[in-house]
Amino acid sequence: MTSKTNFFLTFIVIAFLASCAPRKEVIYFQDAQQFETLVEEGTFNTKFKIDDLVSIHISTLDPEASVPFNLFRGAEEGGIRAEQVNYLVDKNGEIDFPVIGKLKIVGLSPSETRALLREKLGDYLKDPIINIRIRNFTVTVLGAVNRPGTYPVNGEQITILEALGLAGDITIKGRKDNVMVIRDFDGTKVYNRINLNQKNAFKSPVYYLTQNDVVYVEPNKSGKTESSLDQRASIAISIASIIITSTVILLSRN
Repeated sequence: MTSKTNFFLTFIVIAFLASCAPRKEVIYFQDAQQFETLVEEGTFNTKFKIDDLVSIHISTLDPEASVPFNLFRGAEEGGIRAEQVNYLVDKNGEIDFPVIGKLKIVGLSPSETRALLREKLGDYLKDPIINIRIRNFTVTVLGAVNRPGTYPVNGEQITILEALGLAGDITIKGRKDNVMVIRDFDGTKVYNRINLNQKNAFKSPVYYLTQNDVVYVEPNKSGKTESSLDQRASIAISIASIIITSTVILLSRN
């Protein structure tokens, strides 16, 4: 066996070993015991942020009484229903609500906003039914996941595990012990990290995601090594291609 063959085989073995992620980097919640129970200490509530688009619909037993408190775009014609207008939370944290006027809802949860509206509507409506929904609730998952992208959230909350599930889970090359969540608080970026190898992840302030959170999964050592090897291999192929091309040109001239 020639020295070149030995070098090639050694390179293949090193690349294979480098690409193998240790078990401790792959398993979620490694310290969770059999039949162990974890009681959730608090209830997470989504809070409204600046630039949120909020859908608010008011209804009562008397449909005509609630009409002034609902905004619609267009008219109902030919069986096509008019489109309800969403409210934008402005830079002051307020929405401009019909009849009532400015309402500051930034920092409030949907249930708190319902209570506020119910109080404000007390002079106009009896027992109003108030439906509230965030229309632009999305989360973005990037890095070492199978399907990176931005995903819409249909409900009022989503966990980081559910978001990773939407993105096809963390790949074998991704770190579960140091997942970053980038959160925006009215123009201020806050960076948090969560260790999904440990059960304490359920108590993390970023276990529940908020609207427009960005989740980034960085590559582990094997992923970084593989990327480096791929880059070196690409450079080597480019150099070899240049050498071969130059050789062919020189031979054709002779």
